Amino acid sequence: MARLSILDLSPIIEGGDAAQAFRNTVDLAQHAEAWGYHRYWLAEHHNLPGIASAATSVVIGHVAGQTNNIRVGAGGIMLPNHAPLVIAEQFGTLESLFPGRIDLGLGRAPGSDQRTARALRRNLGSDGDTFPQDVLELQSFFAGANLGVQAVPGTGLNVPLYLLGSSDFSARLAAELGLPFAFASHFAPEYLEVALHLYRRDFQPSAQLDKPYVIVGAGVFAAETDAEARRLFSSAQLQFLSLVRGRPGKLPAPVDSIDELCTPAERAAIDQRTRYAAVGSPETIGRRFREFLAQTEADELIVTGQIYDHAARLRSFEIAAEVFREL
Repeated sequence: MARLSILDLSPIIEGGDAAQAFRNTVDLAQHAEAWGYHRYWLAEHHNLPGIASAATSVVIGHVAGQTNNIRVGAGGIMLPNHAPLVIAEQFGTLESLFPGRIDLGLGRAPGSDQRTARALRRNLGSDGDTFPQDVLELQSFFAGANLGVQAVPGTGLNVPLYLLGSSDFSARLAAELGLPFAFASHFAPEYLEVALHLYRRDFQPSAQLDKPYVIVGAGVFAAETDAEARRLFSSAQLQFLSLVRGRPGKLPAPVDSIDELCTPAERAAIDQRTRYAAVGSPETIGRRFREFLAQTEADELIVTGQIYDHAARLRSFEIAAEVFREL
């Protein structure tokens, strides 16, 4: 039976601030635990005014400390931004504080623009893509196999790793290393089918995992009616529009229609990038979930929803949980 989880981008709304975003994140996580969600992940993004979770491990600790049983983790940590030893120590600390509840999802992209990436990695040379080596180094710190250097805490702790991707690169690496694979189809759906095929075909069992495990991202914007849900969805569409235009901003209030605010080409780009969004009433959401699961045969759906009004956002995730239980 497939699982349902949440990816929270900790949205900062227009007129709000990061402190409010973190209060809302904790409130959503507590509700998600009560509604039966499997895990609650937060994502590392930088230099984006509308996302508060840049210091991802700090927010994970805050959320884990305010919940009881739900798994909490990173979806993901952008490993090229960090020394593997630092991540081993951070997540070793989290696992020591909240044993058996911490996940470490790893991404290969910087999670930001190139200027911000340079600011994050001031002393990093131009040695090309070292992500596979960094993942292996991180694993060696948890295993205590990196002779001469120990991650304290971290060494000997069972922090499960997940590889995240929006292309076939991480799919191939996850298959080679025998790790679970999460595809970012909630914003980059183009290579979903290819990546999942390669991952399942080439998967090699490991100490962590004996068979492929697939997590698929999807947007969820649920309300009592399709029309109400489409209005909620407009906030995320407008935020993506600002990103397309190179002017990322906070999450805007919803509007009745975005068509008068964008060109046909921009609208087409938005529709393409949000192809894996479930938008509508409970009946519509259920149909979309069934389509996603039938198409991907995913072991887990991880849903996200940039919704301006916090009460409406809570209700959207509540509907998603209710619908998923009935599938």
